[in-house]
Amino acid sequence: MRIKVGVISLALALLGSFSSPVFATQNWTLATLQSQTLNWKPCDNGFQCAQFKVPVDYSHIDSNTITIQVIKHVANDPAKRIGSLIMNPGGPGGSAIQYVMSADYIVSKSIEDVYDLIGFDPRGVNLSDPIRCLTDKQEDFFLGGDGSVQNAADKNSAIAAAKLMATSCAKAAGSKLGHYSTLDSARDMELLRILLKEPKLNYIGKSYGTFLGTLYAALYPKTTGRIVLDGAVDPNVSVRDQNLAQAVGFDTALKSFVAANPQYSIKEIQDFLQMSRTKPLLSIQLRPLSESLAVTAIAASLYDPSSGWQDLKYALSAALNHKNPNGLFALVDSYNNRDVSGHYTSNQTDIAEIISCLDFSDPRTMAQVDADAKNFSAAAPIFGPYLAYSGLPCMYWQAKPVVEPNLTHLATNPLLIIGTTRDPATPYKWAQGLHKDLLNSTLITLNGDGHTGANRGSSCVDNAMNSYLLTGKPPVHDITCDTDAALAGAVTA
Repeated sequence: MRIKVGVISLALALLGSFSSPVFATQNWTLATLQSQTLNWKPCDNGFQCAQFKVPVDYSHIDSNTITIQVIKHVANDPAKRIGSLIMNPGGPGGSAIQYVMSADYIVSKSIEDVYDLIGFDPRGVNLSDPIRCLTDKQEDFFLGGDGSVQNAADKNSAIAAAKLMATSCAKAAGSKLGHYSTLDSARDMELLRILLKEPKLNYIGKSYGTFLGTLYAALYPKTTGRIVLDGAVDPNVSVRDQNLAQAVGFDTALKSFVAANPQYSIKEIQDFLQMSRTKPLLSIQLRPLSESLAVTAIAASLYDPSSGWQDLKYALSAALNHKNPNGLFALVDSYNNRDVSGHYTSNQTDIAEIISCLDFSDPRTMAQVDADAKNFSAAAPIFGPYLAYSGLPCMYWQAKPVVEPNLTHLATNPLLIIGTTRDPATPYKWAQGLHKDLLNSTLITLNGDGHTGANRGSSCVDNAMNSYLLTGKPPVHDITCDTDAALAGAVTA
């Protein structure tokens, strides 16, 4: 789940492989949607690609549709094939097509051998009729403004950026604006299951992808198959409490980083961020490293302690000791999908705002947000000031949030939830909360740092997940795992 700093929240090389066939203009019905054929064609290095139509509005199915792009990696051992395994990397707005193309680094060979790995870009994301709200320059303004609100000018700037995103997305999406929710994507995933001819849906969802999986299980408990929810989102936590928990989580992660790298101090980092408000470091192209960009760069590195901490160590050294912001720019631009020419190569920032504003309602007034900001700063001095106003665009959104189904006391087939004790983006207590709501779930706890738990250096976690996906049987009891001793040193090196 992406941290949304301030007012915020690999495109494929072979785009030609996803060229749209000609769909006859027609008034679609649920029956005709469910009778579509996935016309798989080779698209890149052993992968197959197809597409299918979904209705803009499931409550009023007509000729208005969205084209969903989907990718498949066929099981390596067809004779032992179990079925299809749909994968989602999170976001909101992450590309599952790109995720599946990197499956060698995400799932074990034993899973690749017996499952067709399936990824679809959700509606509005990446290759599935993507929505772009802002120009590149507007995106720079939206992401680069000073994220912490310390005075009236800051607040006015934050409101201007929020209104820009809200009005621009309304213009770009038009009548579709209210139809990009995760609830809609869960219905799309059920349609994909039917087109794949699978009796049940098997699924791995990471971070925000756990919310998609939870909604699917709530809507379609009878067709819920083997489901892994890693880096769980608790859907019953308010927007305010989501942002506060993330702020505390990232502050905790930064403290862990500083403990492992005592050449830095929290105060030194705070002073650097404050300096970035008035005297930002400049790139060779004279681009200023604003306070918001600097804090996003730091946050991005805290997702993965095995590599991100190393990147942050060198980036901070260059910035603090040599006034060189290049390392921090590399971190933030990678996170925001901005290339060296200043072009944003994905629409993730825009679609993340659209989805977030539809998924959760926040009834607070601006006065209440201002009051909460003081609590955020007290609870999380580094990240609290930035996340206190992170949902501001939704105050000006021109589509109402979608009413979610009841997400408590859900009875489904056995599910597996994975939570990491010091996960900054999806705090561990969210995994515990979701575990209580999904009555037939098993919780795997990774005692460690970083975002999500699978494939993070714990054979205990990975073996439990693989066994469940291969047999359908979760561990008999909840279990707690540690990072393998051979890899533990790499986390703090």
